[in-house]
Amino acid sequence: MPDSSLKTISVGHGKGAREIAVRMRAGAPPGLFWMSGFKSDMQGTKAVALDAWAAANGRACVRFDYSGHGESGGAFVDGTIGRWLDESVTVYRQFCEGPQVVIGSSMGGWLALLLARALQREPQAAAPLAGLVLIAPAVDFTEELMWKKFTPAIKKELAETGQWRRPSEYSDEPYIITRALIEDGRDHLLLGGLIETGCPVRILQGVKDEDVPWQHTVELVSRFARDDVVLSLVKDGDHRLSRPEDIERLIAAVAEF
Repeated sequence: MPDSSLKTISVGHGKGAREIAVRMRAGAPPGLFWMSGFKSDMQGTKAVALDAWAAANGRACVRFDYSGHGESGGAFVDGTIGRWLDESVTVYRQFCEGPQVVIGSSMGGWLALLLARALQREPQAAAPLAGLVLIAPAVDFTEELMWKKFTPAIKKELAETGQWRRPSEYSDEPYIITRALIEDGRDHLLLGGLIETGCPVRILQGVKDEDVPWQHTVELVSRFARDDVVLSLVKDGDHRLSRPEDIERLIAAVAEF
């Protein structure tokens, strides 16, 4: 299988400029546009499996890393939802042609919905959305799954130092959660109103997910106004949904489009 070509694009200006790494595979539409989760990257199990499926089926595929992640430049601690959304929109507009299936995992699910909203607000001949496939979408996680669950001590540390080192189940290194991430997240919340993407939406959610509870995703589904939405609950699934049977479900959802 030929590798997808690696390209870079500069996003931002001055001190805010950062190089974003993009892996692009040419092919037929609808193309696949991958959006990773928090502290994940485009070389993860699900992203690589989707790229392999695209190669085998002659479909276009675009993957990229947010700043501070994977092969991209920039520091993770400078990251916010708004900053990563700007990068996502820029990469989508520059590298995607024809209809696209946007696949967002965890935080990438939130960003995928924000991307859909941004494209509706400023179409500017952007590639249209053929569908969204969301995996354990961590919509509004900075507020609902972080801030509202933080202890008074953690909130105090964030207020006084600007960051908190959160232990990680997936790495020996803690996640550094910044006050800027929490505060910026409040500018991008979706669960307070109706959501309308203008395309079909497929959601995969593990019932044993300890990071994004399945009830959180059911609440998200209730927010869609008119979209064709199908939620698939995986009874024994965890947050990652990266087992072979999970990958099969993911590819089946993408293959609908």
